Amino acid sequence: MSSLQHFAIILAAGASKRMGTCKTALPWQGSTLLQYQAQQFLIVGVTPIIVLGPHNRQRQQNCPPESQVVINPAPQRGKTSSIQTGLQALSSQWQTLFISAVDQPRSASTYRTLLQSHQARDAPMTAPTYQGKLGHPLVFSQRLHSALKTIGEETLGLRQIIREFSASLNQVEFTTPTILMDLNTPDSYKALQQ
Repeated sequence: MSSLQHFAIILAAGASKRMGTCKTALPWQGSTLLQYQAQQFLIVGVTPIIVLGPHNRQRQQNCPPESQVVINPAPQRGKTSSIQTGLQALSSQWQTLFISAVDQPRSASTYRTLLQSHQARDAPMTAPTYQGKLGHPLVFSQRLHSALKTIGEETLGLRQIIREFSASLNQVEFTTPTILMDLNTPDSYKALQQ
């Protein structure tokens, strides 16, 4: 798989207020959350585009050299501003785009399963599910590039696209709830740290 075709935007520009410390540097499976996420994408041939904020721009020195790092100058405008920053860094030849938050670490096997299903179904959008609940990350085809460029906080961000394209959403059922995992607070982090 060519890394010029498959990309992932890793959203890591938030202030981590609920966690109380920068999530990017939290230890996770022998690495940090940020390094782990980037490495897992690289294993399956997906190039991570890591979106940092001005407050944690020094974390770019911890990112794998095969990744791209961009800075969202105004992350306080919301998550969609980081998605827009990441979209601007995309290669014009991209075919597949994962959008993942730094506090939603997944294994390479999860990313591989989603990518394979997304390609096999030629889906505009793919999402992991567990017992009927949508999880993360979401996977997009280039056919949705225009729709992604128009998202905003006022229109509920990615939820707008999920609603608009729900009839053609490719859902991939997983047998464990890890695709629902979200490390928002110190308690959730401690409970899920392995």
